Amino acid sequence: MANYLLVFHGGSMPESPEEGARVMQAWNDWFAAIGDALVDGGNPASQTKSIAANGAVSDVVAGPSGYSIIKAGSIEAAVGLAKGCPVLQGGASIEVVETFNAM
Repeated sequence: MANYLLVFHGGSMPESPEEGARVMQAWNDWFAAIGDALVDGGNPASQTKSIAANGAVSDVVAGPSGYSIIKAGSIEAAVGLAKGCPVLQGGASIEVVETFNAM
């Protein structure tokens, strides 16, 4: 099984404490549904900087809004698990990236 980085882009923050509680429950339900496939529940992200090969640093306006890490037997299986992620309900998109051990 490989690990897959789920990179979230966009979406919105809850507008009320009640909505925030519903969102957190949706995340807890998704984590429970995918069970042992969850490696790291992740976190939201905010500021993003890009560093070029020449060392130049620039702001990234549309950087990732968060991440999670799951494990699955194939990228297709990871995509299937990612389709249940509650971040999609908030209007975000998800990139599914296979990782591998290099060391």
